[in-house]
Amino acid sequence: MLVHPNFDPVAFSIGPLSVHWYGIMYLCAFASVYILLHYRLSHYPRYRESGWSPDRISDLIFYGVLGAVIGGRLGYVLFYKPDYYLHNLLEVFFIHQGGMSFHGGLLGVIAVAYVYSRKSKIGFLAIGDFVAPVAPLGLFFGRMGNFINQELWGKVTTVPWGMVFSNGGPKSRHPSMLYEAFLEGLLLWVVIWLVARKPRHAGMLSGLFLIGYAVSRILVEFVRVPDEHLNYLLFDWVTMGQVLSLPMLLLGLFLVFRQPNKH
Repeated sequence: MLVHPNFDPVAFSIGPLSVHWYGIMYLCAFASVYILLHYRLSHYPRYRESGWSPDRISDLIFYGVLGAVIGGRLGYVLFYKPDYYLHNLLEVFFIHQGGMSFHGGLLGVIAVAYVYSRKSKIGFLAIGDFVAPVAPLGLFFGRMGNFINQELWGKVTTVPWGMVFSNGGPKSRHPSMLYEAFLEGLLLWVVIWLVARKPRHAGMLSGLFLIGYAVSRILVEFVRVPDEHLNYLLFDWVTMGQVLSLPMLLLGLFLVFRQPNKH
């Protein structure tokens, strides 16, 4: 049995300003995406030939951050607590209180990518395929933020790597945020990074990302405690996270196995 280190969520303070570890993890996530996109641009001429440049990467990251944050917040409001926020509209803007949805953030990023594709004249799927090999590393840092904050822990377990969380009672629990950090983060990053070394048909890398995240999330949800205000949606085991991940899985399968148009 392991015990959570019980980190202080505040990394450091400068006067009245407190810098939280979760914010640092977000910064690490976007920084890692930025660095790896530049790596791909410099090592794979096909991206330069298709119109990518350092300036366009910077623009994409900027818009992507906006899409992820705004979409993540609105997704949480609409998917997880619509009734509450309907009666507390101002709290929609209280992001510092927590409450972000990955699926909402993904929709926000997709919307931004569509707008950016129209502006830059780079194909919509080409944008997704450019970002897909590096996005899982960003998810890794996000899940480590969950671990530091002791949130989204799993069900009670007797496995040797079970962990006691200070806000989860005295019993050992699945460290489900670490499962996700490994599966949808490190493992998915390695898989897509290796597949992306050779040119693939448009949408394949995007599809792999969608499949990898959806399968990881659906599996981990079986050992993760569901949101208290929602509980299980069906059959005492189907969660909101699984329901929202199913369309991702289907779309990912379509993108990977579709027959691209040949000219």
